[in-house]
Order: sequence, then structure tokens, then C-alpha cells
Amino acid sequence: MKPIKLMILFSFLISSFAFCKNQAKEKEKTVIEKKAAIITAAEQPDVYLKFLEGKRVGLVVNQTSILTNKNNMHLVDYLMMEGVDVKKVFVPEHGFRGDADAGEEIKSEIDKSTGLPIVSLYGENKKPSAKTLEDIDVLVYDLQDVGIRFFTYISTMHYVMESCAENNMPLLIFDRPNPNGNYIDGPVLKKGFESFVGMHPIPVVHGLTVGELAQMINGEGWLKGKVKAPIQVIPVKNWNHSMPYSLPVKPSPNLPNDTAIRLYPTLCYFEGTDVSLGRGTYYPFQVYGYPDPKFGDFTFTPVSIVGMSKNPPQQDKVCYGEDLRNEPLNHQFTLKYLLRAYQISGKKEKFFNNFFDKLAGTDQLRKDILAGKSEDEIRAGWQKELESYKQMRKKYKIY
Repeated sequence: MKPIKLMILFSFLISSFAFCKNQAKEKEKTVIEKKAAIITAAEQPDVYLKFLEGKRVGLVVNQTSILTNKNNMHLVDYLMMEGVDVKKVFVPEHGFRGDADAGEEIKSEIDKSTGLPIVSLYGENKKPSAKTLEDIDVLVYDLQDVGIRFFTYISTMHYVMESCAENNMPLLIFDRPNPNGNYIDGPVLKKGFESFVGMHPIPVVHGLTVGELAQMINGEGWLKGKVKAPIQVIPVKNWNHSMPYSLPVKPSPNLPNDTAIRLYPTLCYFEGTDVSLGRGTYYPFQVYGYPDPKFGDFTFTPVSIVGMSKNPPQQDKVCYGEDLRNEPLNHQFTLKYLLRAYQISGKKEKFFNNFFDKLAGTDQLRKDILAGKSEDEIRAGWQKELESYKQMRKKYKIY
């Protein structure tokens, strides 16, 4: 073989080896990234302690505010151990320990474990007052959301942001993954249907973390008077919207596991009817039924359960319906169970109560169901608004 040909062959072999080596490195890097543990904001003290040093701190937290890399130590305990001057704790619906029933009054009190004042942000006082912020220099918000518009922790965040804007109070938002963050679906809330279970013109499944939503609230001028809160978002590490996330602590008494969290946007509409979605059982948001055999072969009986549901719908009555506990964890929002129950009931307008339109964020869904529309026909009605929202969302994505 001629020398020139040997040189060309040798050069080709070296290039091929280098290419294969680089490919192997990229593949190894991808594997390492996939295996990297998800690190929530609370688990990054090297990032946030510098913002709290020498400051009087208020915390908006509950039972989900833990550090899994510190044996599930609560953020309050960790900060106090680190010498942070924690002055008080603000708590949302379900309370500091997360054991209060949905809608149950949360009282301000003194925490027996830490001696800290507990200020309720659920009930008549949903917003931190100027008086409660007098002895605080900075607020920290760290609540695990589930990515659904009517889950009220994001409504609490709205009011906290508003109060911080009005009182020039810095707000650190400790971000956590969204367990329903891999898709966007459902009707967008319309003006005139705002309530504590829906304050923003976003879809039912909004595809945002609390940090991303906080940026959207500021950016779109959704706070009262279009004020902007002085926020600083501490992002999650090693997570993106396509990644599943299993919550280490249940976010509320009636969302006990991953299946319930995935089914939550689908089954919560039954709160706007007299159909039971399993409150008063140990598998809420995983079944549905009504005291009539025509609803299905599966049976359950809602009872009063302290710490979950004290007065559940259809209490002490045998309910017939469907068991969805084997639904896959890639479940996405659907109207099929709601439409099926509506059709079986034969109740027409009486199927719905006054809460339904608040959950839907519009009266159009109820009107479409009454008109006998199919799920595909109903979905077609919200696609234009959904596409506009998806475009807006791009501006505020972190992950």
C-alpha cells in the first residue's frame, strides 16, 4: 500500500476513534444526568442561606416543607438549627401539619414543638397583614404544589406575593417539581369566575412549578393594582417537565399517593356534584360512586375519618361506581368519568351544584355537558385559549 494511502487510512482511524470516544462520553454523561438525584430548593442551603443571614425570617410552610437529604427534616427545624432567626410560620389550607380537612378552619396558634407563632392564611385572613410582617425582613415560601389550578397553595402564594409587593418585603420562593408538570390541559379560567380555587387565567392542568407561576403572576400583572412582588426563585436541580416525580410527603390529607395526585384534575370535578370521589375512604381521588347500583359494580361506603374527611359526601351510604386505583401513573386529564356519571344520573341541571363553575373556571363546561356534547366536542371549545396560554407559558419556563 502506498504511503499516501496509509496516511489517509491512519488519519481516518484516529478520527473514528476520537468520534467513538466522544460519543461514549456523551452517552456516559447522559446516563449520569439521568441518575442524578432531584434536588429541591430547600435542599440547597449553599444557595439560599446567604439571603437569610442576619435577617428576621418568616416562613410559609406546611408538612411538605422537608429536606429529603436530611432524613426528611422540616425546613423550620433545619433553619433554626443553622442559626437562622425564624420569627413566625404562616400556614395554608390543611394547616402546619397537613391534617386539617378540606375547607376546615385553620386557627392561628403557637407551635408546641418550636414555640413559634403560627399565622393562618386560610379562612378570613388569606393574606399576611402589614402587622404580621412588622418583625420580619424576608419571607420564604416552600409548599409542594400538584400543578392543578384549584389546589389552593398557589392561591396562598398569590396573596403572599401581593402582601410582599405592598410592604416591600423580599420573597424567596423555594421551588419543587410539579408531579403533573408533563402536560397542559383543561379549560382556561375566564374573567368573572375567579375564586380561591381559581385566581388566574390558566388551565386546570397548568404545567408550571410554583416558581414559574410566580414569575407569570408578576410578568402578566395579575396582582391587585398590577403591583410586582420582589421575588427570588431558587430552582430545582436535575429535574425537567418531562420527568415524573413521586412526592415524599402527601401534599394534603386526601391526596395520599401518586395515583390520587394524577387523578386529581379528572375526579375533582365531582366536588361540584353530589357524586362521591372517595372522601371518607382510605383511597380518595381514586374511586367515584353514588348510592345507586346503576353507577357501577364497585362499592364503597364513605365514613368520617379524623384527619382526612370528617363529614364526607354520601357519608355512611353504600356507593356504587368505578375503582380507578389501577389507573396508570401516566394518566392525563379526561372528562369521561364525569360525562358517564352525568348520563347515568339522568338529573340534568340538578346534577351540578354551585361549586362546579368555580372548579371549571367557566360556565361553558356545564353548558356543554347539558347540551349533550361529547368530550371531543367540549375539548375543541377550549383549544384556542389553551394554545394562547402555551405561548405565554414559554416566557416563564425555568425547566
